[in-house]
Amino acid sequence: MHLDGREFGALIHGMGFGALFLLAFSGALAGFYSLRPDLVTSAGVSERIKRLKVGVVAMAVASWGTVITGTYIIYPWYRAKLPDSPKSLLLANPNTADWHNFGMEWKEHIAWISPMLATVSAFVVLYYSVDLIRNDRARKIAMWLLVLAFATAAVAGLFGALITKIAPVK
Repeated sequence: MHLDGREFGALIHGMGFGALFLLAFSGALAGFYSLRPDLVTSAGVSERIKRLKVGVVAMAVASWGTVITGTYIIYPWYRAKLPDSPKSLLLANPNTADWHNFGMEWKEHIAWISPMLATVSAFVVLYYSVDLIRNDRARKIAMWLLVLAFATAAVAGLFGALITKIAPVK
């Protein structure tokens, strides 16, 4: 199997950073859940906090990697001023023009909220650390910021997959 430069860039963007983002989210969410006061004993608290810190920081880094590679590597190929570019193909057909007008607008603008939310969640975890066990409000805020980061990224990823199915970057 041979990948050209654009296919390799799309692979890094979606399957590299995107997959890492999904894995980090599931680990971080489990980490937040495991910090509930009724589940925590004195043994292993520092290990739980350490794993949570790794998870949220990995999610924030993966989220930034995904939007940066998408914006500066994939998007210029999508938007190329060629008659066979994905943007041209979508806009040429009235049935698929909304995929560009709504789907790519989401990906271009709203998807940048995901790394911001993930970074704030990571900051809260790094700042409060062990206090997240006692401070239920801070733990829930950080967890919901993480969930919102995932939700915005999931919508952007879904639009990306569907747009790529209709008009792949070649």
